[in-house]
Amino acid sequence: MTIYLIRHCKATGQEPLAGLTNEGKENALELVPILEKFRIDHIISSPYKRALQTIKPFSESKRIPIIIDENLQERVLSSDPMEDWLEQLERTFIERDLIFLGGESSNHALTRIRKVLDEVFENEQMEHVAIVSHGNILSLLINHYDPTFGFAQWQQMKNPDIFALEQDNGMISINRMEQ
Repeated sequence: MTIYLIRHCKATGQEPLAGLTNEGKENALELVPILEKFRIDHIISSPYKRALQTIKPFSESKRIPIIIDENLQERVLSSDPMEDWLEQLERTFIERDLIFLGGESSNHALTRIRKVLDEVFENEQMEHVAIVSHGNILSLLINHYDPTFGFAQWQQMKNPDIFALEQDNGMISINRMEQ
């Protein structure tokens, strides 16, 4: 089984209804031939507009319906604006239970996204699955399987970015895909 973890294309903002920029829309179209090589048979996406717009051209091209899963929405760091949000986010990669007002801890967000993966792993009909989500929550998932992937690697993620999570006889490996 291979699960393709896809970070959305460039967006106009961070709110749930933020759409893709013009460059992001072009990138979404450029993803179609790349994703076609992966023989994807199922698509599961965050409900956020930017995630859906990222995968929609591929979904329409291959006529694969998009399953929306609330557990894939981006992790909220805090409901209050934070001038030092980047430093605080870095802390959450180390202090996994750290939670800010109206926010979500790293461990809680990881539990959410792992529920999605557990359901995929349990479904024998799924072999090549695309999961479309957001940089922070995807980085927590990648870190779960590869502890060397931390805050610095999150900062290096692109929009879009694709990682292949492969499960073979219970062993899991993750690799960044060339685009």
